[in-house]
Amino acid sequence: MHAKPSATPKGGGILRQPTSVWATAFAAVVAFMGIGLVDPILPAIAKNLDASPSQVSLLFTSYFLITAVAMLVTGWVSSRIGGKRTLLIGLALVVAFAALAGTSGTVGQLVGFRAGWGLGNALFVATALAVIVGAASGGAESAIILYEAALGIGISLGPLAGALLGDMNWRFPFFGTAALMAVGFLLIGTLLKPTPKPAEKTRLSAPIRALAHGGLSTTAFTALFYNYAFFTILAFTPFVLGMSAHGIGLVFFGWGVMVALASVFGAPMLQRRIGTVRVMYLALALLIVFQFGLAFLGHGGIIACTVLSGIPIGLNNTAFTEAAMEVSDSPRPVASAGYNFVRWMGGALAPFIATKLAEEVDAKLPYVVGAACCAVAIGILAVRRRHLAPLERVDVDHAFQDAPAAA
Repeated sequence: MHAKPSATPKGGGILRQPTSVWATAFAAVVAFMGIGLVDPILPAIAKNLDASPSQVSLLFTSYFLITAVAMLVTGWVSSRIGGKRTLLIGLALVVAFAALAGTSGTVGQLVGFRAGWGLGNALFVATALAVIVGAASGGAESAIILYEAALGIGISLGPLAGALLGDMNWRFPFFGTAALMAVGFLLIGTLLKPTPKPAEKTRLSAPIRALAHGGLSTTAFTALFYNYAFFTILAFTPFVLGMSAHGIGLVFFGWGVMVALASVFGAPMLQRRIGTVRVMYLALALLIVFQFGLAFLGHGGIIACTVLSGIPIGLNNTAFTEAAMEVSDSPRPVASAGYNFVRWMGGALAPFIATKLAEEVDAKLPYVVGAACCAVAIGILAVRRRHLAPLERVDVDHAFQDAPAAA
């Protein structure tokens, strides 16, 4: 277990970080922009490439499937060449495949280039979290909040950038991402000092072995079902909204803002008051409510539920990430790799299954299935709650940090 009594130095805090941490966080923002970047342009891609919604949804499926599998080798790579080199290789791959995606002539080419993008994303994202945790001031909690803030900002700005650039041409968002990631490459190349290699090299089997820990496997498989619901909203809702690229971009910008605010401010506050596991219960229950709202309310209700669903998603992103980092004795990069391998499978499965269900059965069904997945996640938490007992020490640490200093 990684949790220890707080020893945050005076003057430390989430906003007072080394330049290298901000450089990594900037690149992380751009990396996460790539997740929601295609949301506003999904209908335009389907129209311009003469593809069905389920075919276009493979942009998410290929991306997250490769990301999930590649998570298993990120620790093996970074332990041999160092964190900085792994970050740079990941960024270089994203730059190359994002640019190539903009040149696609068929949906098959675009899906293939998104898969390559997913490989670069895996190398970068898994390593970035470990680098930020290792270099940030304020301890692991501040580092994880900073990482989740980057995720929230990236996810919120991605749809907005996709809408603004995609309104001119659906190819421009891909070229824009490549350009921004090239900037991130230069910043990390110049500002991040070479990170020391771990004393022991990570074995290829380490992430899978780490999942033998009851707490980590509980966190990962709960997150698998949660992420299915998450990416049902992200990948399927643009087809339901029936709006222009600008309209879809603004809706998901509002959603991303909710994700960011809940991740950075809501989750830590609630963790201190009710504990990490109860935050998961609360957020999953709220997500069930919004999934049913998306299924059965009118157009205005769909917009409202999409935006508001960012609140439980933001709460869960922080709670699950911190749980994965702190619940076991595995090194954080190994725990992160095993956890992300499982949870990103939800992101890979949801887009294609959701759009297929809508095409073949009914447009309400994807959200009903998403709500059912949240219920399954709650069930896993309830049945395997004892495996998450180590998180109580993390919650005590949160409360300790939140306590007023003695006069």
